[in-house]
Amino acid sequence: MDLLRQVDAYCERMGFEFWAEPINAVTNLAFIVAALLAFAVWTRQENKDAGSFILIALIAIIGTGSFLFHTYATIWAMLLDVIPIMFFMLAYFYLATRHYLHSGILQSIVATLGFLGVLLGAPQFIEPYLGSSGGYVPALLAMWGFAAILMRKDPETAKSLALAGAVFTVSLTFRTLDEPVCAQISFGTHFLWHIFNAIVLYVLTRAFIRFKQRKNA
Repeated sequence: MDLLRQVDAYCERMGFEFWAEPINAVTNLAFIVAALLAFAVWTRQENKDAGSFILIALIAIIGTGSFLFHTYATIWAMLLDVIPIMFFMLAYFYLATRHYLHSGILQSIVATLGFLGVLLGAPQFIEPYLGSSGGYVPALLAMWGFAAILMRKDPETAKSLALAGAVFTVSLTFRTLDEPVCAQISFGTHFLWHIFNAIVLYVLTRAFIRFKQRKNA
């Protein structure tokens, strides 16, 4: 793998200068804001759990990695973009299974490994219809699935997960439309994926923080 190979993946990019995607690059600040807001929620809790802090740190890392990808536009920067996102999806799925569903550690690990298998296998079936956004559909379905399971047992968390699912649907739509609308909108719509996705990650993390606080109260 040539880690220095440059990648032209988004409508806004017209060359390979550092600021060739200024809007896509700058809107990664949304993830940093989301991480700071989630951190503020976490610090107000009496019982500060490590799982919530890991989610907050991953949000900040996601913003940093995405900024690097939309500026350097190389394979190594792309890896710094996609790997933290993958880690967040797996971390949240594990924490949701372990705590929302009260599953054992081994059960949660096995379920998370199964989810990883779906994340890796699903794109080949979905991407012909949604492009590279297809790889995120399992995460969307997981949000709706956890929301449905928790609707009676924990309506507050369920509503937050359903809200995250609704916003993520909008987010994925803008990510998918980036290339199709490029002729009409020269800078594309990928920057809206950043903004709405930051909201999704904040809502998910806040829901987990508040869930843990209620359970430890």
